[in-house]
Amino acid sequence: MKPANRIASTFLLVTLTTLAASAQTPAQAPPPLIGSIATKSDWPQAKPDDVKSPEAILNAVYTVISGPKEQQRDWDRMRSLFVPDARLIPVTSSPTTGHADVVVLTIDGYIARSQARMAANGFFERSIHNEIEQFGDIVQIWSTYESRHNPADPTPFARGINSFQLLKDGDRYWIVNIFWDTESPTNPIPAKYLPK
Repeated sequence: MKPANRIASTFLLVTLTTLAASAQTPAQAPPPLIGSIATKSDWPQAKPDDVKSPEAILNAVYTVISGPKEQQRDWDRMRSLFVPDARLIPVTSSPTTGHADVVVLTIDGYIARSQARMAANGFFERSIHNEIEQFGDIVQIWSTYESRHNPADPTPFARGINSFQLLKDGDRYWIVNIFWDTESPTNPIPAKYLPK
């Protein structure tokens, strides 16, 4: 047998042996998934009344972010409402292209972005209409909101819709995401998402 044929024959034999061995070895199972809540044993504990229903957790979110000028928010209370890996996602528009985009924030990213502005101007947000749907342990809420600098302001400076995704965990709820868009002249809130 020529040396070139011998090398090719040896290569083929090694390849076939490797393939046969791998076919007989069972594939390793991927490691088990670990949930977001299970990864953070030191996460702030929620007040039971804040998380006992979808309506309660919505009210807690709007309450904790609202307050007058110079008032610090209770950010640990805020954290306690969310799964540790939750995201807060405002829709934005690119100033250069005009295309819609999103900013994906962690809870701490949201706090860093919002706390100075809330304390400087005062910020009060409330829900004026909610649409709630649930299947098993997932809940979707479209919550129409109004934002004011002071509760006595006659008109809101902003309105929009917060899309909440919740997890039902036994006798409590957790926020997984809040995804929101703001009303504008070209994007008015449909009548079906406003109070009747």
